[in-house]
Amino acid sequence: MINFNSFRSGLAAAFVLACLVPAAQALDPNRTISQYIHDRWSAEQGFPGGMVYAIAQTADGYLWIGAENGLVRFDGLNFRLYNHANTPALPPGPALGLTADTAGSLWIKLQSQGLLRYRDGAFESIFENPAGSSNVVTAMGLTKNGEVLVSRFNGLLKYTGGKLVGLASQAEWPNLLVISMAETGDGRVWLGTRDAGLFYLNGGRVSSVALGLPDQKINSLLASGGRDLWVGTDGGLVRWNGTELTRAGVPRSLEHVQILALARDRDSNIWVASAQGLSRITGTGVSLAAQRSLPPGGEVVALFEDREGSLWVGNSRGIERFRDTLFLTYDPSGISPSENYGPLYADSSGRTWFGPSSGGLFWLQGEKTERINIAGLGTDVIYSIAGGKDDVWVARQRGGVTHLRYQGTALAAETYTTRDGLAQNTVYTVHRNRDGTVWTGTLNGGVSRFQSGRFTTYTTANGLPSNTVSAIEEGLDGAMWFATPNGLSAFANDRWRLYTGRDGMPPGGVNCLLEDSTGVLWIGTANGVAFLGSGRVQVPRDVPESLREPVFGMAEDSNKWLWIATSNHVLRVNRDRLMGGAIRDADIREFGIEDGLRAGGGVNRSRTVARDPLGRIWFSLNGGIFAVDPARSTGNSIPAPVYIQGISADGNMLDLRRALRIPSARRRIIFSYLGLSLSRPDRIRYRYMLEGFDHGWSEPTAAREAIYTNLNHGSYRFRVMARNPEGRWNTAGAALEFEIDPVFWQTWWFQFSVVLGAAGAALALYRFRLRQLTRQLSVRFEERLVERTRIAQELHDTLLQGFLSASMQLHVSIDRLPEESAERPALRRILQLMGQVIEEGRNALRGLRPPAVGSPDLEQAFSRVPQDLSIPADIDFRVIVEGRPRPLHPMVRDEVYRIGREALVNAFSHSKARKIEAELEYGATELRILIRDNGRGIDPEVLQRGREGHWGLPGMRERAERIGARLSLWSSATAGTEVELSIPSHLAFQSGPRGGPLRWLAGLYSRRTGAGTSQ
Repeated sequence: MINFNSFRSGLAAAFVLACLVPAAQALDPNRTISQYIHDRWSAEQGFPGGMVYAIAQTADGYLWIGAENGLVRFDGLNFRLYNHANTPALPPGPALGLTADTAGSLWIKLQSQGLLRYRDGAFESIFENPAGSSNVVTAMGLTKNGEVLVSRFNGLLKYTGGKLVGLASQAEWPNLLVISMAETGDGRVWLGTRDAGLFYLNGGRVSSVALGLPDQKINSLLASGGRDLWVGTDGGLVRWNGTELTRAGVPRSLEHVQILALARDRDSNIWVASAQGLSRITGTGVSLAAQRSLPPGGEVVALFEDREGSLWVGNSRGIERFRDTLFLTYDPSGISPSENYGPLYADSSGRTWFGPSSGGLFWLQGEKTERINIAGLGTDVIYSIAGGKDDVWVARQRGGVTHLRYQGTALAAETYTTRDGLAQNTVYTVHRNRDGTVWTGTLNGGVSRFQSGRFTTYTTANGLPSNTVSAIEEGLDGAMWFATPNGLSAFANDRWRLYTGRDGMPPGGVNCLLEDSTGVLWIGTANGVAFLGSGRVQVPRDVPESLREPVFGMAEDSNKWLWIATSNHVLRVNRDRLMGGAIRDADIREFGIEDGLRAGGGVNRSRTVARDPLGRIWFSLNGGIFAVDPARSTGNSIPAPVYIQGISADGNMLDLRRALRIPSARRRIIFSYLGLSLSRPDRIRYRYMLEGFDHGWSEPTAAREAIYTNLNHGSYRFRVMARNPEGRWNTAGAALEFEIDPVFWQTWWFQFSVVLGAAGAALALYRFRLRQLTRQLSVRFEERLVERTRIAQELHDTLLQGFLSASMQLHVSIDRLPEESAERPALRRILQLMGQVIEEGRNALRGLRPPAVGSPDLEQAFSRVPQDLSIPADIDFRVIVEGRPRPLHPMVRDEVYRIGREALVNAFSHSKARKIEAELEYGATELRILIRDNGRGIDPEVLQRGREGHWGLPGMRERAERIGARLSLWSSATAGTEVELSIPSHLAFQSGPRGGPLRWLAGLYSRRTGAGTSQ
């Protein structure tokens, strides 16, 4: 299915990318066609189109193929055929022509029904009556500004400003059957006809060009910058140079052959499809012998260069592709591809010298290979090669070291052995200094320096760590570095210094050395790469395993990247990032077969990786010699556009054209996406993130699907980005928003209902428990009341009655004594004291027993307090009642009365007040008692702690706490005293307030209220 949604969302971004990023390079013109990677798709490889007529690429990166069976879209991995059977907007028949404009639309020339345009995922007809004969399109092309040109039987049109505009009047338009079109830089529109020759339109007038035209049938026209035009006819290829048709710059092989198609790549190379094959012409007009026989199946009828620089060829069997590889492979003649090619050296003349493991010395230049047989070099095994501007030094297995120099075209050789002072005839490595000094490292005889015609040898006796030397390097400061199995050694100012594990060297021997352009020494060891900086050897941190393999060769390019050959890999690494220990995915790249490397591992010889004077890096690997131009590998790659192609929920595909809502019952959601790279789609890597679920981006992966299971309901946004084969990320990426619907128990109304029900249940449970506690408290109050009544009765019947009886007897005794008796006053004092005790006992009994049954009203009880205390009538005392009085719990009523009575007693007895009020408020949520006077107040210390030996205030607080009431006292020496007692209604009254709202409010208040005393 077409992902219309993601197509529309990604097309604009893809178009911007196509316009703003640097274009990729074309096929390397220095290679022959046989050195390109060649891929072919026909019916056997899944191509559904049949014969191919046209090829184009839209701004979104898709390749479109006009074919016999319809329109085909290719994403680098899969073909999709559009025809009338699956796309009714497409009429039956082949797609004969394709043109992609700069706005991202694809124009499709049909066989008999006019012109279609594919835009925003939909096909639309351009003409109102596409089936009319006057609307048959015979050719299409592009102006220099990217506008579409359309040729019909009755005129020439240009699509501009959203409509087709005629370029020539009916009177000026001759009866021409135009089959090819192009516009040159001077504004001329060139028209190639089927049988009438070549014409051009300029200023609304059509003119003919006949002189120099080899044939009247013009199959292809190609504008080539400025006013130049390439003209392909049935009789050969010619070129319009701005003033005339000429064969200048046209190879002889193309002068008298049928030309079928033309294309120009971004390096200005001209590609020509002829009856004899495929040819390439450089910008200078020189053929590079690039002709290639026609592929099996027929003539090439379409040529197209995509934005990655690959060349596409259409023929009767399908499509073919020619693309560059990053690495160019050399197969020197006479050498088995299965063996390794030994050491390398690239001299200043463009020759690359090498010595294969089977023996002999060779050089190659282009496709030419020459074997060197002088001085016994043809049979000896070569261990190392070095040189200067005009000479080459060769280290040999048995023959010492040989010095080669060209004298004109002749090669002269001079060999040095132990007879000349060389330490050993088995020389493993050789190095030539900038001043011409030559150093030779032997297999087990130490190192020899050749200077001023004589050798000086250094061994372990002189400070060399081992007599086996595997590599030699000269530093920028003139110091010499030697790699040995026992570590690294430096020789400077006639002094030796050894670097071992104590200096940070990794374990194992040293295989190769490289000093970079900044003076840092890189060390290739048996356990990976290290470098010498600040006088200490350091091993890079957090590197991939490939950089921990044995390193056999290193070179630095002009962009400050390191090229490294290990035992199993070829790598390019950012030098600075590697030193800093902060290497990222984009800072390292491994190369493989898709890059042109048919061999993987390096060769353990001295200097198997070398840089030539042109900046190319050469590798000698197991199975071949390979060269790479770093300038073509960095800085020009195009980000890979990425599209979300589909989303499925439990296997059911969803329509991306609509707002996405996924039922929550779906457990498995799969996102499919694709990053477009027509050249190497297998090297595309992806990172994705589901916003609303993931906390960050995923690790890079090659998978083109992301799977999520058991997502919660809510809004999500799926994002994906792609990395192209060169390691560049398309950070804009693609995004898709969707929602997962909640199940009914996840909806707000259900959750609100649950919360409401839970709150109701909690409230009901609370009310039930409150009633239960209230009943328990009432029972306890009744029990305490009964117990206090029993104690009061017993005290009255025993102790108090005994005191009364004794006082009566004492009174009788006193009466019997004479008036003048000396004992009489003392006994009267005893009788008076007993009267006080009896009165106090009665008061205590009043505190233990409830008020009289006939006086349950607090108003009446408080009103009688002045009478009980015999208070003078000049004190203004009032009892105020607010609200409708309600019956109280008996125990609460007693405690409230005791607290209120104590407050009134204190006011009457100690405050010296002239006005005292007792206010009773029967509220819906509480019972409130307020006793206030205008007396002299209470001392603050007494208010806080009470008076020593007196229990009035502490007793009031204790009584309030026992019944769950809140007691507040406020006093001032100038304003008097105020005592407030508040009791929640559910504790005070025998039954709660009637009515739903009042009852709910009372319960709400009771949940907020706690017992305590404030002062």
